[in-house]
Amino acid sequence: MITVQQVITDRDTLAQALKDKIERHTARIGVIGLGYVGLPLAVEKGKVGFPVIGFDINSKRVDKVNAGENYIGDVKDIELGDLVQRGVLKATADFALLAECDVIIICVPTPLTITRDPDISYIEASTRAIAKYLRPGQLVTLESTTYPGTTQEIILPLLAESGLEVGKDFFLAFSPERVDPGNKRFSTKNTSKVVGGVTPVCLEIAYTLYAQTIVNVVPVSSPAAAELTKVFENTYRAVNIALVNELMLLCDRMGLDIWEVVEAAGTKPFGIQTFYPGPGVGGHCIPIDPFYLTWKAREYDFHTRFIELAGEINVEVSYYVVNRVIRALNSENKSLKDAKVFVLGVAYKKDIDDVRESPALKIMELLRREGATVSYHDPFIPVIEPHGGSTVRLESTPLSDAALAEADCVLILTDHSSVDYERVVEQARVVVDTRNATKNVKKNREKIAKI
Repeated sequence: MITVQQVITDRDTLAQALKDKIERHTARIGVIGLGYVGLPLAVEKGKVGFPVIGFDINSKRVDKVNAGENYIGDVKDIELGDLVQRGVLKATADFALLAECDVIIICVPTPLTITRDPDISYIEASTRAIAKYLRPGQLVTLESTTYPGTTQEIILPLLAESGLEVGKDFFLAFSPERVDPGNKRFSTKNTSKVVGGVTPVCLEIAYTLYAQTIVNVVPVSSPAAAELTKVFENTYRAVNIALVNELMLLCDRMGLDIWEVVEAAGTKPFGIQTFYPGPGVGGHCIPIDPFYLTWKAREYDFHTRFIELAGEINVEVSYYVVNRVIRALNSENKSLKDAKVFVLGVAYKKDIDDVRESPALKIMELLRREGATVSYHDPFIPVIEPHGGSTVRLESTPLSDAALAEADCVLILTDHSSVDYERVVEQARVVVDTRNATKNVKKNREKIAKI
């Protein structure tokens, strides 16, 4: 880790002028991408007085923001409405307004292609839009998760086509988002922020920007170091989840309770961090980030075997869940073909409204492929559209006693807090619990099959 040196001199008039604007909170902030990262960031900047313009190609999002209508769980409705009403925050699809911004922050998706290679097309499109309107005295930062080298190998050359010089005429940095949707303890403001600049001047200005709204800003030596920091964080989680998932498969063979083992191991006060098994991994980071790293590693003729193995295990457990359903149905003298499977929870984790990369989508597809009739209930996901892992459109079924009783198997894939699991077990014929949601259920435990 490094410290930020005060390297801006009197000769660096553009840099000093921008830094002064940032410190006075008069710099106009442009945020490209008003999703789960961009909108909370725009609100945080607006709350301390920065004028903010949000850019998005999704006209529905633009209209909702301008109407003060919130659609992100980590944003408070009253705060968004107040900022819009006072004219501090506005949204637009007109990227020509980038020329009015002193700071431009890119917060766009970075999914994987069908072959699980990085898709940075949204980053490239955003950068080309910025390059079209780039002017002296602007800071550009990338927050989207990506592979090490993206900022300097992709973004910098595109911006340099303007003829402006980085570190002198404009400033460029990478600072990865660290959003954990649904986390009540850590928000944008109190989650430490890593930042790396292309030049020392770039770092100083970017550090100054983030220090206005974030409690602890952590400078590193380069954008690539910051990029690798982000993918390492989530690769660490993916590998450890794979380890406990592999142990889960072993415990199944040995007739042991994986939840008992993990909870007992977690009582050790040193040398272990508790990770829990589940039906697979989902969300915007853990299933994706490791593949960004393994893809980049191949450029250096290096194969990240351990990381790739973790990915294979985390995919394998989805098939194991289907097998667990088959075994549960067999115990009731019922085959999976034509069985009614009622899935509880399809979001990738509890108490959020996000199905991106959710293992539930793959498991439901596998069950349908085997001839099962699949329905679901999720209080946060009213509809599953036929994309992103699902081939059919489904609507959430009310969690009635009749729906539970009619199912041949109730499959818990996401353990939302609002569900009464005592009632679920009481009404269901058999329950397959992949999240240990039924751990406190006292009655009818013979109906429960846990992974």
